[in-house]
Amino acid sequence: MIMALASTDWLMAAGWRQGLFIHCIGDDAPMPLPFNVQDPPDCYQARDVAYIRAAAALCIITLLTDVVATLFTGLGLRSKDHRTKYKYYRVAVYIMVLSLISILIALVIYPVCFAAELNEGNRTVWEFGWAYGVGWGAAIFLFGGVVLLLCDKESEEIYYKERKIVHDSDSRA
Repeated sequence: MIMALASTDWLMAAGWRQGLFIHCIGDDAPMPLPFNVQDPPDCYQARDVAYIRAAAALCIITLLTDVVATLFTGLGLRSKDHRTKYKYYRVAVYIMVLSLISILIALVIYPVCFAAELNEGNRTVWEFGWAYGVGWGAAIFLFGGVVLLLCDKESEEIYYKERKIVHDSDSRA
């Protein structure tokens, strides 16, 4: 998520790269520039558009909640008591689901809202860059983390619910 947040390669066109916080204009950028921008070639703060700000905020929420969920998962792994472990895992799952929902909303609103302003883009070819793909990768890994935590929680329950009682047999000679 840090790479996706820091990159300017969410959306790309000829001479134009746009990230969540910065957009860059290349030296060879054909004129007119997209979205009526009149700046010389360099990198600038991202355009003040609601969907870019919303996607950035949701990605930051994803990063922070993922860190917290990872902390709770670590505490659960460290715990020896199965009840405490279950509580940590349950909290981690809820937080990871919140993180997953946040990144999915960000990854959907970004292209949908961009498509609404596509006519102002002044470019015929637009591509989503590798940073947008990293966001989808993070969503896939978050989903996998939720599934694995749910599976591990159930295996712990099975382990502690099954007990084997061994009786000493009186077959001593």
